Amino acid sequence: MNWRGFAGAALFAALVASVLAVAPAVFAQSPLPSVPGFWRIDKFRAKPAIPEGTKIRFVTTADYPPFNYRDESGTLTGFNIEIARAICSVLDLQCSFKVRRWSQLIPALERGAADAIVASLAISARNRRRLSFSDRYYLTPALFAVRLESKLQTMTPKRLAGRKVAVIEGTSHEAFLRAFFGRARIVKFAAAAEAREALRIGKVDAVFGDGMSLMYWLAGTASRKCCRFAGGPFTESRYFGEGVGIAVAKGNQRLVDILNYGLDRIRVQGSFENIFLRYFPTKMY
Repeated sequence: MNWRGFAGAALFAALVASVLAVAPAVFAQSPLPSVPGFWRIDKFRAKPAIPEGTKIRFVTTADYPPFNYRDESGTLTGFNIEIARAICSVLDLQCSFKVRRWSQLIPALERGAADAIVASLAISARNRRRLSFSDRYYLTPALFAVRLESKLQTMTPKRLAGRKVAVIEGTSHEAFLRAFFGRARIVKFAAAAEAREALRIGKVDAVFGDGMSLMYWLAGTASRKCCRFAGGPFTESRYFGEGVGIAVAKGNQRLVDILNYGLDRIRVQGSFENIFLRYFPTKMY
């Protein structure tokens, strides 16, 4: 898992109000909202003191669609960028964005050339040693996909016992299956495309992997509309990470408080939902 996200180059998505930390909770199935609540909001959080003229200098990359990239006109856009812009708008802050290579983001923050990183930087123990983070505003869960005609709905160890489940070899998803779904017949593949094709043609009963990349496959032409999600989401942090937040210089609690207040405001006012559905319109659950 790299710093940018989860499950290799996977994109993102999903839901949960809290990370499932113990085995029994991993298999809980509950009604899911159309737009996930990735952080616990405080509707009555007091607005932090924000000096007039406060400006946040964001750094990001432009090579990670749909999160941060340049559109056909060359304009910097993406899910991360729009979240940051929404925070600036709701708090009436001046904000700027500069594009840097991935390797330059943290150094720019540490030498004072930027105030915040908005680029799908994972909240992790490793990154916390150098940075402070806002609340997470998205995470990438693991999900199962099955064929449309499959009778599988709730994905539990008992339901999947003896069934063939495709997974990419050597990933956190394989490790999770072996830990919690050991009675399934785990079928390893070298690449995601191979695992998904095995599901499409019916060689396996399910595929388990990164929810966002599976979402794009289901909605794209390669799947030929063969399949759907089933069960989940699975978000055990030991396997799938803690999520993504906006990174600031270590110990900059004042800016963390401002960003968290802004995140709460855009969720309460509906901006977060609008942005989420603009970039991720496919129903995942």
